[in-house]
Amino acid sequence: MYRTIFIGMTGLLGFAAMAAATTPLPTQSQPGHSAIQRGLYLVKAGDCAACHTADGGKPFAGGRAVPTPFGVIYSTNITPDKDTGIGKWTEAGLYRAMHSGIDRQGNHLYPAFPYPWYTKVTPGDVRAIHAYLGTLTAVRQVDRKNKLPWPLTMRSGLAVWNKMYLKQGTFAGNANKSAPWNRGAYLVNGLGHCGACHTKKNFAGAVKTDQAFQGGMGENAFAPSLAGDMRDGLGGWTVADIVEYLKTGSNDKSSAAGPMAEVVHDSTQYLTDADLTAIGTYLKDVPRIGSKANGNEAGNNQMTQGAAVYADDCTGCHMDGGQGMAHVFPPLKGSAAIQAKKPDTIINVVLGGAAIPVTTTKPTGLKMPNFHDKLDNAQVAAVVTYIRNAWGNRASSVSAGDVADMRKQMRQKGD
Repeated sequence: MYRTIFIGMTGLLGFAAMAAATTPLPTQSQPGHSAIQRGLYLVKAGDCAACHTADGGKPFAGGRAVPTPFGVIYSTNITPDKDTGIGKWTEAGLYRAMHSGIDRQGNHLYPAFPYPWYTKVTPGDVRAIHAYLGTLTAVRQVDRKNKLPWPLTMRSGLAVWNKMYLKQGTFAGNANKSAPWNRGAYLVNGLGHCGACHTKKNFAGAVKTDQAFQGGMGENAFAPSLAGDMRDGLGGWTVADIVEYLKTGSNDKSSAAGPMAEVVHDSTQYLTDADLTAIGTYLKDVPRIGSKANGNEAGNNQMTQGAAVYADDCTGCHMDGGQGMAHVFPPLKGSAAIQAKKPDTIINVVLGGAAIPVTTTKPTGLKMPNFHDKLDNAQVAAVVTYIRNAWGNRASSVSAGDVADMRKQMRQKGD
């Protein structure tokens, strides 16, 4: 969760109208704290730094490249520099940007900037975020030009996108639900913008609302389903499991990898236990979709080859039976992530390696090596197919062409 298919062009959270008084509103994130301290907490909750900080770059100064199906987007400078950052932005300008998707100069923002989610953030929370961002060190850094083909460079057409897909309005609670559920709904559907990755998009990059939280793509990774299904969702997870995962980066069922590892490292580990519990409470109420196991189309030869690669390169950590080692090496047997509808994330991890995020409560940060050069496309396809179908797992097979496509996407990242 916490990632869009694109990076936003301003990276700030905007104002929205007050929720109706007849429905419960989310509680304040940090009662008794100053606006700046509260803003820091909310910026962490929104994972702003991760998107707006390039590798090796100055915090919040932008320049991070994000690959998308439409081209490469570079995040923008949101430090308070008056010439290259957002130092001249007023609260009214931010309100319009975040509520309507229009920036200070009157330009439409790319719709994958998560203003469709941030529009739900309350005015008080946005005001606190604005106060905090104003305290950042101003960095003079001109935004990099996005690599988008025509006509995507013409922003005027985005007005049509907004009319079709943008539903403005601050979060309105559900009076029939508990306070923790409402708080979780506010965080998941607002600052967290979880559905931006965990929901499938249409041809225009808008989420398919009728498939909310059923899994989707972001940054060359497949964000798995958060629905209540046992095999490939959160059906086997408890609220406590979700809290531990978001707080520490791992639990006895899975470990964060890829974009989600960044989310935990930069964002969710800093949330209060009350807020994490609220998120878990809301997610556990997402209904199951009755997903069916994808048929394994792998032949015996591919499974045999995959088993051999697994024996050589994977058993040392994940064990012969795929059970892993509790709280150290994640299990592959019965893993919802392993059995996800699309194998992109697993292919990415095998090729590029992975690291469990370093968190305050689990500072070890164990790393999995990459096999980009050691294994060819057929071998990667075989081992991924094997772990998706061994030990009772059931998921679709992977081809050498799938792996070749992922290698290409990984090469293009940042270029």
